[in-house]
Amino acid sequence: MEPKAVASLIAQIVGLLPTVAGVVGAAEASSRAIDRIWLTHRSHDPGKIVVNWETEQAGDSVVHYGLSEACEWVVRKHESVRLHHVEIPLPRKGVRYHYWVSTGNRRSALASFKGCPRARLRVAVVANWQRKPKLDAIEADDPHLLLTAGDNIPNLWQVSRPGARDSLEAYRRLVAAYPGLFRAIPVMPVLGNHDHQMRPRGPRPPAEPVYDIEASAFRRFFELPDDEWKWFFDVPDFGVRFIALDIHHISDFATTWQSCHPFEKGSAQLEWYRDLMETTTSPFVVTLYNERNAAIRNRAGGMWHNLFSRGSIAISGFGYYAERAEVNRFPYYNVSLSGRGDRYPDPHSTFIASKDNYILLTFTRQPPRMAVELKTLSGSVLHREEIRPRAGR
Repeated sequence: MEPKAVASLIAQIVGLLPTVAGVVGAAEASSRAIDRIWLTHRSHDPGKIVVNWETEQAGDSVVHYGLSEACEWVVRKHESVRLHHVEIPLPRKGVRYHYWVSTGNRRSALASFKGCPRARLRVAVVANWQRKPKLDAIEADDPHLLLTAGDNIPNLWQVSRPGARDSLEAYRRLVAAYPGLFRAIPVMPVLGNHDHQMRPRGPRPPAEPVYDIEASAFRRFFELPDDEWKWFFDVPDFGVRFIALDIHHISDFATTWQSCHPFEKGSAQLEWYRDLMETTTSPFVVTLYNERNAAIRNRAGGMWHNLFSRGSIAISGFGYYAERAEVNRFPYYNVSLSGRGDRYPDPHSTFIASKDNYILLTFTRQPPRMAVELKTLSGSVLHREEIRPRAGR
């Protein structure tokens, strides 16, 4: 072969290398294991669960699950998406479900979660999740459900760009930090101001809004009931209703620092909550939000305290400490995974401690009972009490 022909052939081969590499890279990407999975509830009862995951390339959404590792049932969505939310029915209680997911030729490893229990329900509550601490103590408690009281991420903008309302990266990192926990325990988060924050706050209110009031990224990432920024969830077998509110930084309302939905008298949020509290027949009602208890309970002419106290307990994730307060026999708690910050004691505080902490709620059916434990991240109990069923329930 002539030297010129050889040189031409070599050039053609070299020119093809990027294309070949691209094809191989795409094939590897499409076959890579799916390893970021999180569980939530979209319906108002635990008879269904949502399996969530994300893929680099769009495709279908398939959940294989069952009572054995054979995963005998399949739920499939044919819509081509990158962010996958598949709700599956859970026909039996008191059992463990096994599952794996797939999109195209990508699939996950086998995982499992517990269905709704028969005798004892354990619910963990956390807040201020920005620091990513070890949660071994919570996993040792083996909860059936994980709730939050806000501030699940540091903010939206630092891992994306200022003004990015729909950036999911901060939530991706949260799930990636606890892969086993999110695959095994359904999480139902509540909003805090950090979940809304799309720009630096600065020393004074800037010209542009700092927070995305609609919580676009949060609502896109998590599948939750109702409007998602506010929701309720029932576990009828244990007579409990959980209610999530979007209330935080109320002193900044009506400025460009406003971070939450309206909460004053006549607002959609207050009226929605009032309707729930007037109509619920659940023996236990747990309300969660991210504002200082002493600040919110007196707003709207004291309506918030009047409504809270129709329930069983209110839990906030406002401050970086552990606290229990009591007003007219009604208990208010503050919970924080990062519990060593500045204290803002409630005037009615009965217990306060600078400890990294979480709350474990335990419900029994017969007799109907609710136990509240404020615990450290080493698993020791800081404070414990039992809550009676609501009067007449």
